[in-house]
Amino acid sequence: MAKTIQENTVFVIDDDEIIRLSCEQILKKSGYEVETFASGINGIERLKQVSPPLLVVDIKMPELDGFEVIKIVRKIDPDVVIVVITGYATIETAVDAMKMGAYDFLPKPFTPSELRLIIERGFERWHLAREAQLLRKQKEEVERKFVTLVSHQLKGPLAAVKQYLDVLLYTCKDQFHGETLEWISRSQARISEMLNLIHDWLMMAKLDRGSLCDRNASADIGMIIENIVEEYQQLPSSKNLSLSFEIAPGLKPVCGDAVSLSMLFGNLVSNAVKYNIAGGTVMVRAAGDDKWVHVEVSDTGLGIPESFRPHLFEEFSRVRSQETQNIPGTGLGLVICKKIVDELGGSIELDSKEGEYTTFIVKLPVAEPKKEVGSAEETAGSHLTEAISGENNE
Repeated sequence: MAKTIQENTVFVIDDDEIIRLSCEQILKKSGYEVETFASGINGIERLKQVSPPLLVVDIKMPELDGFEVIKIVRKIDPDVVIVVITGYATIETAVDAMKMGAYDFLPKPFTPSELRLIIERGFERWHLAREAQLLRKQKEEVERKFVTLVSHQLKGPLAAVKQYLDVLLYTCKDQFHGETLEWISRSQARISEMLNLIHDWLMMAKLDRGSLCDRNASADIGMIIENIVEEYQQLPSSKNLSLSFEIAPGLKPVCGDAVSLSMLFGNLVSNAVKYNIAGGTVMVRAAGDDKWVHVEVSDTGLGIPESFRPHLFEEFSRVRSQETQNIPGTGLGLVICKKIVDELGGSIELDSKEGEYTTFIVKLPVAEPKKEVGSAEETAGSHLTEAISGENNE
């Protein structure tokens, strides 16, 4: 259940009654609603029920000090603006408070005007953050609608046109000759390029929203690589390529779902095939340790020019040369690979020599062993209670 947001409210947590009363009188005169609490535990319990824009908290308090309050509050409500007040003001204390998530720092004793000024700035920050969140949501909604438009209003008609041409060639091929067949074939090729471009663009949109990869899943990377290589081995090829793989024994599962990982290594193997030379080789090797799995996708193809490498993972960027001008591609495949790897917390590097070889080295984190059912939920549910009760019993 969503908490109620009290947009004009300030919470004051301080064990000093005079400070609480002073803050309440000063801020109420400025038009704010104020709730005061003599302990961090009481303030935290109230914060579970409502969300104020701003929280004022003292550093030195019994039971829970200000640092512990900030730590717990940040888990309950990451959007609340926190102002720290203390009579033991030092640069180190201020820095520590800021590192833990405080917005500003007010040393005691302070004047009413100093308190009002810092509270006004805190509310300005809160409103700006709210506006930024609203703009992000609006942007995401526009992107979602645009992706839907591209998917249904563009992809569908193009696929239908391609099917019409396929049927036309199949049923009337004997009636077409020379240039007619060539133009139909060219039309099919261009439509296929557009469909591939739309497909890759949709994948990019999903990755930008962080919705393509499942970082909580785990996958057998050896099995994925084996399936991809065997699929390419069965495809007819005019280049007479040799494709093979080497999977180290005992390879641990990696973070990520099979769909996104298949897309990642499928793109890399596809490039190794497309940009290879006649009679060349493609080799995929996978090995690892307890923390990381390393996968190398190597080919003996055209290589990547030194001048192009800084642009390797830029959208729609492709090597332009006489050798590559007739090789189909959208210029998004490597961008998708990079985004998948980044989202899964890994890395991708290149080793290439123009005219000789290209090797992509992918590093992915090993998936953590799954915990027993219920243990994660129990830990998460009891974490806050333990934090409060543990401090309360000391």
